[in-house]
Amino acid sequence: MSTAIRVSEDSIPGPHGPVPVRLYEPVDPIGVGLVWLHGGAFYLGDLDVPEADGVGRRLAEAGITTVSVDYRLALDGVHFPVLTDDVLAAWTWAAGEHRLGVAPERWHLGGGSAGGNLAASVTMQVRDGSGRLPRSNVLVYPVLHDELPPASSELRAKVARLPREEQFTPEASRDLNLNYVGQEALLKHPYAFPANGALDGLPPTLIVNSDLDGLRASGEAYGAALAEAGVDVTVVREVGVGHGHLNQIGSPGAQRTMHRIVAWLTHSDLIGEAHEPPTAGMSTDMWGNHHLESRRSS
Repeated sequence: MSTAIRVSEDSIPGPHGPVPVRLYEPVDPIGVGLVWLHGGAFYLGDLDVPEADGVGRRLAEAGITTVSVDYRLALDGVHFPVLTDDVLAAWTWAAGEHRLGVAPERWHLGGGSAGGNLAASVTMQVRDGSGRLPRSNVLVYPVLHDELPPASSELRAKVARLPREEQFTPEASRDLNLNYVGQEALLKHPYAFPANGALDGLPPTLIVNSDLDGLRASGEAYGAALAEAGVDVTVVREVGVGHGHLNQIGSPGAQRTMHRIVAWLTHSDLIGEAHEPPTAGMSTDMWGNHHLESRRSS
């Protein structure tokens, strides 16, 4: 069941100038909020791409207040940490903006592809500083490593059948990542690529990987590392879809992913008063299908 929504534009102060945001507010909110970051290899994307606008609208229709962030892109001399600075400013603003009707402890932070990287990075920065941790992270087909981890034979076989421009080879990925950070020495900075950092103390995390996607190796490895660090994490492979599938927002694969995100954000263990991780059986009970992969802390 969907609710009517209000969509509006705003601008918040950031260390590098104003940061535009788009607000998706349900007429009948459920008191849950998500700060959402589009992808685009760090140098593409805006608030109008389906991965931004379509996601925001569908979440708001489910009662979830959503803030979509138009962070600066890695173009024309802009590099890390400008992008994460913008996102941190947006996160701090949203978590303290009481007029949006969401309690500070009920805000989540997430994104797709490069946006997933930025969400994980800002969460790590908040953990290391004095800000408020997100209730959870929602990372969809994220890129979290400066160098892609080795792919499984199953993934290599699937990627080999993709068009060359969709394969995300290690060489192509490195070029994109270097464009993001601006200098090779920063590739290993944990706030640039969170897989390089300490992962303990991070909030519950949902990772949704695309099946036909070379970057899946990054999301899978990060999920395993989170579990090893004692973080509550659920890793899902969306079967039959390629990287960026939320840009086909009406497709069956995108609809499944949106259902997963809504179910995650509205699960009682994440919207209750206590910051408790979901129970170990939650994901199996929720999805009940063969393509769930779940790694959870003991």
